[in-house]
Amino acid sequence: MSTSEVKPQAVSAVAVRVDNSAICVDLSDGRIISVPLAWYPRLVRATKKERGEWRLVGGGSGIHWPALDEDISVDNLLAGHPSAESEQSYQKWLAQRASNRPRRRGQT
Repeated sequence: MSTSEVKPQAVSAVAVRVDNSAICVDLSDGRIISVPLAWYPRLVRATKKERGEWRLVGGGSGIHWPALDEDISVDNLLAGHPSAESEQSYQKWLAQRASNRPRRRGQT
């Protein structure tokens, strides 16, 4: 008896939506995948505007948020892998983000 080898079809992202609880990605094969926003702490901390300013990279093999310096690959989304950023790296990013925010009048 012989078996057929199923070769995985390469898929790419064609659209992205981010709300307060999930990242939804439309794929080139017609599927829509959704992962918890909590998997990506930088996106959790982002403003609605920052979440909406993404671009596809690598022909749709990844998604990049320039203002957040966040990159997510379609392969990792499909595999169910959350962010692998270290706590140290995340804390450094948070500190840098806080120092870059304009201060409101009356704040020191």
